Amino acid sequence: MMTDGWKKSSYSNGQGGNCVEARSDTGASQVLMRDTQNRELGHLEMPASEWATLLRTAARV
Repeated sequence: MMTDGWKKSSYSNGQGGNCVEARSDTGASQVLMRDTQNRELGHLEMPASEWATLLRTAARV
């Protein structure tokens, strides 16, 4: 699901809504991440390389 460039995890199936959304900020090589239930609180930014490391690590768990 995408909203204004934000992508919600395919594992978020609407049961409780406890998930995050992410989007790429290609101009700055950053990934932005926010809480789906608290979008108005803003987002976290991280280098794209750190996002890739996070995803690889989560996939192993």
